[in-house]
Amino acid sequence: MRVLLNKYWEYLSASLWFLPSLMAGAAIVLAQLMVEMDRRGANAWLSQMSWIYGGGAEGASAVLQTIAGSMINIAGVVFSLTLVALSLTSSQFGPRLLRNFMRDRSNQLVLGTFLATFLYCLVVLRTVRHEDYGAFTPHLSVTVAVVFALASLWVLIYFIHHVSMSIQADEVISRAGTELQQVMDRLFPERIGQGKSERGEHRDHDWESRALAAFREGGEQQIGTICVPRDGYLQMIDADALISAACAGDMALRLERRPGQYLVEGMPLLSIWPAQRLEQQLADRLLAAFAIGAARTPTQDIEFAVLQLVEVGVRALSPGTNDPFTAIACIDRLSAALHHLARRDMPDACRYDKYGKLRLKAMAADFPSIVDVAFNQLRQYASGNVDVMMRMLEAIATVAPACTREADTRALQRHAEMIAAAASRSLQEENDAQAVAQRYHAVRQALARKRAE
Repeated sequence: MRVLLNKYWEYLSASLWFLPSLMAGAAIVLAQLMVEMDRRGANAWLSQMSWIYGGGAEGASAVLQTIAGSMINIAGVVFSLTLVALSLTSSQFGPRLLRNFMRDRSNQLVLGTFLATFLYCLVVLRTVRHEDYGAFTPHLSVTVAVVFALASLWVLIYFIHHVSMSIQADEVISRAGTELQQVMDRLFPERIGQGKSERGEHRDHDWESRALAAFREGGEQQIGTICVPRDGYLQMIDADALISAACAGDMALRLERRPGQYLVEGMPLLSIWPAQRLEQQLADRLLAAFAIGAARTPTQDIEFAVLQLVEVGVRALSPGTNDPFTAIACIDRLSAALHHLARRDMPDACRYDKYGKLRLKAMAADFPSIVDVAFNQLRQYASGNVDVMMRMLEAIATVAPACTREADTRALQRHAEMIAAAASRSLQEENDAQAVAQRYHAVRQALARKRAE
């Protein structure tokens, strides 16, 4: 259930209609409250304040009509500017970054402000009564409408500035880098379940060895399988729910897929040992712990957050764009993220219950695989571009001192060797080749110093 709530909240937070709808509803309620205060005699003590609207019904109708008409016109302009910004973001930086623009709370608040002011004025306008119909002028409500109109003008100025800033390459890269940092903070070093039992190292080693042997050897009599119910991307896994279900059935589970992978209906999703303990009710409970959707999300998929930066860099290196400065900015953000990630603990693949029994074996992310995602495509598209290749080697030299595991150091060395080899094949100018070779030598020295520590 929790994974479905998280999935729907992710969808709502990335929509342009949810927050404006809430603000529109709040405006309608506020209009009713303000009109009720006017009807209960608020005019008597507010009339002494000079800043309160003091005109008659005709003037109130004119003010409200003017504000409402202006707000709906401005809202149309704002929607047009938003669509232009979305179009530019999609064509220049990639369609997957549209999600970041749509999640921007500032854009949602601006749209909501104009719609809310428009609806507020409409609701108040319908309560104004002229002399022929029993005069009623909601002075306080009209004053609030004027305040909303003035605030909306300031919001319009802010929105123009915000849109102008948000479609700049550096700002787009900064947002993608910030989201990558947030995903990394959320997933590392946090673990799903417990890597160690609450009783320290007192694990049930017999149960664990039998479960791992069964998963390794396979066999239909030992291992039960839950298959993918429909095509789509695996977006989220509620591992706490899986561990709870495994405890209820006294089973051990092995995840066959990880968040971010595309699933085809019928492929194995989850393995269960012992197989005979898998019942239909428990299978439904286990399946409810998975969220499958049409697109990848960064909630539990750090590779997707990395790929957002990679996509901007790759597009910048395309012959039609030829913008190495943007690609270099992406590499800088990736190097900062990898530097922080190298210092953190990787999640344990095995998760235990409080009694030390193995309940879940997950497909844990590791640093080398994330480095592959960060550098593979950029290296391939940067072939022949001296500045980008040098910056990639500089980025590896920056990350190297932070590595605490030998496998991480080997991954960086492997990528440095591939970049150097690509440079030797593609660069014809001797000085350019020497510049890349110097950076490669610096990487080797940084890795050698790290191994010597």
